[in-house]
Order: sequence, then structure tokens, then C-alpha cells
Amino acid sequence: MNIFARWTVLICAGCAALLSSCTADSARPSVPPGPTVTSTVAPDPAAQLAERYRQSGGEEDVYGIQRSSGPDGTPLLTVWTHNPDEDAEIFDHLKGSIAGYLEREEGLSLRRGYLMDVFGPDGALQHRLDART
Repeated sequence: MNIFARWTVLICAGCAALLSSCTADSARPSVPPGPTVTSTVAPDPAAQLAERYRQSGGEEDVYGIQRSSGPDGTPLLTVWTHNPDEDAEIFDHLKGSIAGYLEREEGLSLRRGYLMDVFGPDGALQHRLDART
């Protein structure tokens, strides 16, 4: 077998292997990827919501929280923070704090879960969470 034929067989076998591992998850609609960067300035309503969150004892570094509707009406939360730390433990505390505040104080129902994007001080995406149930 010549080199061209070998490469052709290898490429075709590789493509077949890759394609055979692709599956469609019909149980949960896919979420189109959101932005990976955003403005470092939170919109006024997001800044006002973050101010209420901080006044109730929330994280001081959070300066924007925006609520919108994601797929199938699932809440999509966009968070702006001055904290550059991307540590998973810090994020776990932050997501619990924000979700708890929004349910308790703002009346947001999270019974179906939520989506959350957290952007750092330079506007880069720090965390993306799909917590839908």
C-alpha cells in the first residue's frame, strides 16, 4: 500500500471514529455558547441589582447581576465581579450566595435550575454554569 493510500485510510478511520462518538441529547436542549467576553461596565439595572445584593450581605466584589431568560425560560444570570480569582471554591460560594439571594429577596424561581456566566474585572469569562434540573 503506498503512502497516499495509507494516509487516506487513516484519515477516513479517524473521521469515522470521531463522528461515531457524536450523539444528540434529546433530554436537554443544547445551550448555544454564550459570549466569552463582555464589557467591564455592567448595565444600570444589573448594577442596581448587584447593589441590593451587596446591601443584603452579598459579596462586595460583585458589581453587576443581570437576569434574563435562557432556553425554555430557564433563568440566565450574568454576573460581573472585580475579583480576578477563578478558584472553584470561591465560585461555589458565589453561585450559592447569588442564587440564594435572588430566590429569597427577589422572588426568582430556580425550581428548574439556572444558567450562570461570571465575568471578571477584564471582561473575560471566568465561569459558565449549567445548573438546570
